[in-house]
Amino acid sequence: MTSSSKTLGEFFDSFECEAFRLETLDDYSKSGNVDAYHAFLAGQPQPSDYNAGWVEELRSHTRAGKRVHRVHILSRPLTDYLSFELGWGYRKNSTGGEEFFILDITDKPNPLAGVPDFWCFDSASVVVMNYDETGKYVGSALLEPERVVEFTGYRDTALAEAEPFVEWWAKYGT
Repeated sequence: MTSSSKTLGEFFDSFECEAFRLETLDDYSKSGNVDAYHAFLAGQPQPSDYNAGWVEELRSHTRAGKRVHRVHILSRPLTDYLSFELGWGYRKNSTGGEEFFILDITDKPNPLAGVPDFWCFDSASVVVMNYDETGKYVGSALLEPERVVEFTGYRDTALAEAEPFVEWWAKYGT
């Protein structure tokens, strides 16, 4: 992995066509939105301004014709965190134009076992997301350019194996 003078936010500010995310963990509760997660667990309603800043950023990209999409690899039954992320996060973020897909490995092997979480921007830059053993985000690393093809292959496999979130949620959502 290489270091980059660009932050993850700067990659979002500068991508031209596509930003793709692969999510592989069952619990990101130590990586952000902690208060919202606790509110969800307590049965509180989702605040109307939940994720407002991210939704507005998504809208700015999608209005400009850019695509932001992700695949989450998961299995059922959902963890409490995944129920929160999908029920509050994905449903809210989709109002900004982000597209979500689910690769449900409940009854099949994971075709991307061992692949880390990552963002891929314009099929040109890959930023691996690093988490500690508790699921806390500890930073990101830009991959060397020669590894981009490997990770776009992971993206393509994930998308080919996944189904649209809306369809999956209609079958399995809570």
